[in-house]
Amino acid sequence: MGDPIFDESAAKSVIRDVKDYPKKGILFKDITPLLKEPEIFKSCIDELAAMLKGKKADYIVGLESRGFIVGAPLAMEMGIGFVPIRKQGKLPHVKIEKSYDLEYGSATIEMHIDAIKKGQSVIIVDDLLASGGTAAAAAHLVESAGGKVTAFAFMIELESLKGRTKLNGEIVSLLKY
Repeated sequence: MGDPIFDESAAKSVIRDVKDYPKKGILFKDITPLLKEPEIFKSCIDELAAMLKGKKADYIVGLESRGFIVGAPLAMEMGIGFVPIRKQGKLPHVKIEKSYDLEYGSATIEMHIDAIKKGQSVIIVDDLLASGGTAAAAAHLVESAGGKVTAFAFMIELESLKGRTKLNGEIVSLLKY
């Protein structure tokens, strides 16, 4: 049996809406039910890889924490390495950091200073593009280390929040709401 074929309606059917999370007024798109469906999940990773085919990249950079879930298997599928960007205080080695605003507060993310070398190219991956703050902060870290962002990839994009306006480069999103 071959690889599962991507079916947008099947993927959307298992993504759960959680009202008022993480704070009142936010409608959270929860991918955890999708992760329990191996054929649907694999088809999403395969489709993202197909959408990124031909993009030069040395690494997938995944954003904590659901960006790890999407980014690590995507990196394996594409045959490239994976670099984590984590929340403040989670990385053990020398790091660089960037603070940014979210639609419901602020945060700081960090990357090991030696994770990306000058001239290396990356694709930044997260589960969801909302306001764009996290992905823009990640791009800042990559560029501060001398790297180049060749694309951004998201499993979900909330188009009404216009997060793509904060990002420079190609943006790939699998499911749009």
